[in-house]
Amino acid sequence: MFKKSSEAIQFNIFTSPAALFSGNTLKFYENKSAWHNLFRQQVTMRIDEDIFSPLYCNNNGAPTTHIRTLVAMMILKEADGLSDSKLFESCRFNMLTRSALGLLNVDDLVPTESTYYLFRKNIYDYTKAENENLFDTVFAQITKDQCMDLDVSGKRIRMDSKLLGSNIAWLSRYEIIHETLRLFYKEAKELGKIDVETKQKLDNLLQFEGNKVVYTCTTEEVKTRLQELGELIYKILPLYSDISLAHYETLKRVFNDQFNVDENKLVIGRRNDEISAQSVQSPHDTTCTYRDKDGNKIKGFSIDVVESCDDEKALNLIGRVDVRTVSTPDVDFFEDNIEEAQEVFPDKIENVHVDGAYHSPSNQQFCQDNGINIFLHAIQGAKGRFQFFLMENGEYSIMDTQTNELMLATKFISKNDITKWRITVDEKYRYFTQQYIDNCLIRSKIEDTPVETLQKRNNVEATVFQLGFHYPNDKSRYRGLIKHQMWANMRALWVNFVRIAKFIEQICQRTFFIANKWLICRITAIIIIFKSFVMAILPNNIPLPQNIQISEI
Repeated sequence: MFKKSSEAIQFNIFTSPAALFSGNTLKFYENKSAWHNLFRQQVTMRIDEDIFSPLYCNNNGAPTTHIRTLVAMMILKEADGLSDSKLFESCRFNMLTRSALGLLNVDDLVPTESTYYLFRKNIYDYTKAENENLFDTVFAQITKDQCMDLDVSGKRIRMDSKLLGSNIAWLSRYEIIHETLRLFYKEAKELGKIDVETKQKLDNLLQFEGNKVVYTCTTEEVKTRLQELGELIYKILPLYSDISLAHYETLKRVFNDQFNVDENKLVIGRRNDEISAQSVQSPHDTTCTYRDKDGNKIKGFSIDVVESCDDEKALNLIGRVDVRTVSTPDVDFFEDNIEEAQEVFPDKIENVHVDGAYHSPSNQQFCQDNGINIFLHAIQGAKGRFQFFLMENGEYSIMDTQTNELMLATKFISKNDITKWRITVDEKYRYFTQQYIDNCLIRSKIEDTPVETLQKRNNVEATVFQLGFHYPNDKSRYRGLIKHQMWANMRALWVNFVRIAKFIEQICQRTFFIANKWLICRITAIIIIFKSFVMAILPNNIPLPQNIQISEI
């Protein structure tokens, strides 16, 4: 049964830092502004272990180590992009890392590798079963506490996204089908449901790896093999519909992605333009999809980041990081992530800064309904020829920018019940929909927005860069949507911690400066009083030195 660990740290008189260190070493180790002490205070000790209680029920035992230690280890792993072996080496022998984890005594035990991996697996399995990522919850809980304690507002936020490739090989269409069928056949052939003739065909087609087939065969030979694979998959899928196999659903999905079956039950390969970007890109990671964004071809995921950007606040933090398939457009992140960020930031969100990829009529309406000002950095599409002006009576006045002619638009309802406006240009009718007019008005609003306001969005690009700092080639070391969401949350927690550490350092320096000036003023006042006293008691003929100087401390 789950049991929450104690937050109190027990010191051992023989193995505590006070018994091991001395002089400047002990002074640095105990410095409250040192990163390891700040991390323990701002991250490790803020972790609410109750969030992970669903992983430990009556028949699943109790955690063998502090859960906050395991979570903090994962965050430190992503902080420096460490391998697992380097992580455990640092946790066992680096005193600063141990301090950050709350292991202040030399004999405090580090969780074993098996405990660490089992914990990650339990989180993965729970997320897959319950559709709830516990790292989303713990990220929101820690960040919310940090915002409350450090006076982070969140009235003004900004958003941006990043594409990140999954750790899979780039496979051609044939290779995807070949590899998926090979993995399925490997676990299914022992069940004895495939007839001898079909088994011989499969053995013949799958004797070589898919990439070798593509490299050694001509285009026509690959097409022939592709058709043969489709017919074999169509034949064997019904045989295993009632048996639970790991790769059955993947094979079924790949078949539906790549093939059609006509009314005569003939298998026909889909044309390339018929294959969706949502199709399986690799049997080793069925959650990643494909996207070509301005020539940047990615098979993986899209990461959306929301952070505060209040001018009057010295500290701004990431309030939400969301990972979805790479084919997800930016507009789909907007509403959900603002609502999630609102749960983290203490103040009501009033202003949102985004680029044109987040613009849509539904997002504009969402901001209007929730009293949010949306500032678009730009809007997709070229600038139109006409400018629109809304008059007091609800009608539109339209100016032709080529002739500077001002004309009145006529409103009418089209045959399909769509409201349109019409003008006459060069003795021909020109029609405008409400969406077209709204886009033109938004573009005019962007042009009238001060540059200082539009530039508030720019710094979020630096945040996105820091989030994927250890993946400069835009390809991660993980596979699967769940693992990428876990990674993004842990990486965002580290980015927030670095900002907090710098913020606290600035406060300490400012406090020291103020205290220094206050002390100088007090000493100066004492000297002036002493000088006045001496002048009052000394005879008039004894000169008082006038070159007394006060040096700053």
